[in-house]
Order: sequence, then structure tokens, then C-alpha cells
Amino acid sequence: MNIVRSEPLELPELEPDEEISRADLVFYGVDHSGPSYEGRVFLNNTGANADTARSPQEGYAGSFAVFGHNGCFGDEGHCLPDQRYVDEFDVRAPHPLRPLTMTVIATDAVRSALADPSVQAVTATVVAIVPEDDYPKSSQDPLKFDYVRLLTYGD
Repeated sequence: MNIVRSEPLELPELEPDEEISRADLVFYGVDHSGPSYEGRVFLNNTGANADTARSPQEGYAGSFAVFGHNGCFGDEGHCLPDQRYVDEFDVRAPHPLRPLTMTVIATDAVRSALADPSVQAVTATVVAIVPEDDYPKSSQDPLKFDYVRLLTYGD
């Protein structure tokens, strides 16, 4: 299990009668070359771990699942997407190990944070839960991503 915490994500400034209709946490550059895992996302709970309850009181915002490749079993260079030669006439699909973009709909958790006027930003804590029965222990931390954004939508 590994845990990653985001930088503070700024909450939108709302008028007194204004409300958000949806909030998304969008994770960019999610690596899926390692084992499969569930990424459990908690807002403003930097102490979250695998045993933390998935409840609103604990800041649980939702989760995303990554079907990992659990290593590379091809020829040399097979699992290096940036070394694949492409040109303008290449009709192949993108390399299967290109980083993913994952979205967690976190409306209730963000609304809860917005209910406290003293809270200006939230921190996302992501806990990777690896199904140990399915995969051998990997020396690689499964949870890696470039950055996360908080997107909110109004009515």
C-alpha cells in the first residue's frame, strides 16, 4: 500500500445562494505499469490509510480502479511508450502503457468542505489498495500520478 497527498486544491468562491451541481477530482498521468489497485480518495484527511472507513465523516470522496500491467514481459523497449516510433501516417492505436486520466465524482465531499466557510482549499489523500491475493508483492509503488485538479460545475 502506498499513500499520496496532493497539494492544496483551491475551492471555488460561491455567492451565498449559489451551489455546485457537481465536483470532479481529475487525476492526470496515472501510471498503470505496476499492479492493479483501487485508489481510495479522502478530502482533508491526511491520516487516511487502508483501514480508514469510507464514510463522509472521514472525508471519503470516492475511488478509482486501475487495471495494472504488473510489469513488462515483452522484448526490450516493449514497455517504453516514449520510445515507440510514430509518424504522421501511423494508424496504430496509442501505446497501451500511455498514462491514464482518472476522474472521481466527489460532489458530496466537496459540498461538505464548502459548508465550512473557513475552509479555502482541500487536500486529496489517495490510498492505494492492492489485492494481495491476486498479485505477488511488487517492489514498485503502484500509485503514481502527475497531478490532480478539482473541477466544479454550477447550475
